[in-house]
Amino acid sequence: MNKDIATPVRTQEILKKYGFSFKKSLGQNFIIDPNILRNIVAQAQLTSESGAIEVGPGIGALTEHLARAAKKVVAFEIDQRLLPVLADTLSAYDNVTIEHGDVLEADVATVIKREMPGIEDIMVVANLPYYVTTPILLKLLHADLPIRGYVVMMQKEVADRITAQPGTKAYGSLSIAIQYYVTAEVAMIVPKTVFMPQPNVESAVIRLIKHDVPPVKVIDESFFFAVARMSFAQRRKTILNNLQSGLPNGKAKKDQILTALEAAGIDPKRRGETLSIQEFGQLADYLHPYFV
Repeated sequence: MNKDIATPVRTQEILKKYGFSFKKSLGQNFIIDPNILRNIVAQAQLTSESGAIEVGPGIGALTEHLARAAKKVVAFEIDQRLLPVLADTLSAYDNVTIEHGDVLEADVATVIKREMPGIEDIMVVANLPYYVTTPILLKLLHADLPIRGYVVMMQKEVADRITAQPGTKAYGSLSIAIQYYVTAEVAMIVPKTVFMPQPNVESAVIRLIKHDVPPVKVIDESFFFAVARMSFAQRRKTILNNLQSGLPNGKAKKDQILTALEAAGIDPKRRGETLSIQEFGQLADYLHPYFV
């Protein structure tokens, strides 16, 4: 088996060989501990018939572990300077395709069709660039791709928000937007010392597994997400005040908002952070006829 990329010595060698310097704007922090990578891959429960999608492979440290575990790996890399590096570090693996470009712009569904025909079990496994973690996850979840789940590293604070439950400080519209599609749990906390360069923030790996059906059935998904967002616009305000501010012509339609809250069995004086995803679903459905 090839020598792991993810050791301090090997990482330094590769960076030196290619004269590579980290770009802060791309949130580049490479993992230099093979044990962490093995744990991440284990969380994804891949088989020799699985496909893995990675975002931001860097110099290929996680990619090679995925290539050993899965049938096919597709990695999206935005930084052109890393393409020759990856061609070199992953040359031993013929089951890896590097897609050069921004995953936020990419047509991921088409890439999956082209690169993973016949593969029925697909996981996203990645050390996500911290500055675009949320947009990447939401894009992939909204796109309704044939993906079983996600095992992704991110800033611990974002992981806490994604996995938060009602009534906690971290719970917000992001928790709802993601938990609508998946079950979410923090799989492990990752120390700063396993990165080069070391980030200023704590990191965590979260495991997201797609629901067979969403935990709540709603008439209009985008309106449901919008209602959740408005309800947290000012966390200290009541649900009634936030909805009056956020809904079109909300102040003039206070009576309709109160009617919808009553129908959903929600006290207008409650704050958004106390509502479960099911309550938000019911509320959005009762508000829908008045505002859409």
